[in-house]
Amino acid sequence: MKAFLILEDGTVFEGISIGSAREVVSEIVFNTSMAGYLEVLTDPSYAGQAVVMTYPLIGNYGICYEDMESCKPWPDGYIVRELSRLPSNFRCEASIQEFLEKHDIPGIAGIDTRALTKILREKGTMNGMITTNENYVLDDVVAQCKEYKVTGVVAKVSRKEKTVLEGGKYKVALIDMGAKNNIPYSLHQRDCEVTVYPQDVTAREILEAEPDGIMLSNGPGDPKECKALIGEIKKLYDSNVPIFAICLGHQLMALATGADTHKMRYGHRGANHPVKDLVTGKVYISSQNHGYVVDEATIDSNVAEVRFINVNDKTVEGLSYKGKDIFTVQFHPEACPGPQDSAVLFEEFIRMMEVKKNA
Repeated sequence: MKAFLILEDGTVFEGISIGSAREVVSEIVFNTSMAGYLEVLTDPSYAGQAVVMTYPLIGNYGICYEDMESCKPWPDGYIVRELSRLPSNFRCEASIQEFLEKHDIPGIAGIDTRALTKILREKGTMNGMITTNENYVLDDVVAQCKEYKVTGVVAKVSRKEKTVLEGGKYKVALIDMGAKNNIPYSLHQRDCEVTVYPQDVTAREILEAEPDGIMLSNGPGDPKECKALIGEIKKLYDSNVPIFAICLGHQLMALATGADTHKMRYGHRGANHPVKDLVTGKVYISSQNHGYVVDEATIDSNVAEVRFINVNDKTVEGLSYKGKDIFTVQFHPEACPGPQDSAVLFEEFIRMMEVKKNA
C-alpha cells in the first residue's frame, strides 16, 4: 500500500505503508543510532513525535521484548529507508512490522531518509503527516500540520501509581516523567531501593518518606509546560536531599532555579554524542534524546555552574549546583541504546548519598 509523508513546508515523500494504516500528524524528528531501534521505540521521550531512523536498514534482528525500555512504544509514527521483513536473531520474538501493527503505530518505508534528515537539519524540526490517502489536498494537510502542537505528554507517559523496587542500602525516590526502565534498574543494581512516583507527586510526599536521594527522570515535550512539576522540584531543591536529574529532569531543575530553556533547531537524538566533563576533562560518548536545551546565558553563577558541554555545538549538557548535593545531565548515563561511558555518574550519586547518610 502506498503511503505519503507530507511536511508542513509542503515537501512530499512517497513510500510504502508499514504498521498501522491510520493517518497521523506529528512532530518529525530523526535519530542517528545504528542499533537499538526497539529501545528507541519504547523510549517515552518520543511521545508526540514521529521518528526518522537515519540508518538505512532497520529491523534486521527483530523485536526482543526483554529489551523494551517501557511497557509499550510511544512514537506517533515510524519512518525508515528499508524495513527488514525477515529478522534473524535467536532472541527474536516478532518483526517490527508485527510490533507496529500490534500497537497501532503508522509508518512509512522506502523513502530517502537522508534527504529528509537534511531538510530537518537545514530548516529545523517540522510537523508532518503520514497518510495512505492518495487523494490528499496538500494545502489542507499543510494547514493541519502547522496547527499541531505537542502537549500533555508527560502526564500521558508517566505511571499512574507508585511502585517500589525493594531491597538496597539507599532509599531513592524517582519521579517518573517518562522514565526509561534502565534508570531504576541502574539504581537497583547499585544497592538502592527505588520508589518510583508518578509525575504529579508532591514534594511533601517524597520528603515525608525520608529518601537518601532523589532522581528526576527523562521525559517528553516542552519543559516549560510542566508548571506544577517545576514548583514541586523547587521545593526539592530547597531540601538538603541529594538530587541527580537526567534530560527533562535536568531542564526542570534549571527552570526551577531561575534559568531558561529554548527549543533547539533539530535537537540531539542518537547514541554517539560527545560530551566533555569540565571538571575532569574527560569526554564521554553519550546517548541523547532531547529537543530543548538550557540557555547558558540565563544560569545564575551563584546558583549553578556548567559541568558538561556538548563537544559538537557547545550547548549545556549538565550542571552542578553550588552549596547543594545536586547535579544534572542532559544526556542519558543509563544509555539503552548507547555506550556505557557515563554510567559512572550513578556511582557519583551513590557517593553523594553515602556522604550525606554518614554526616
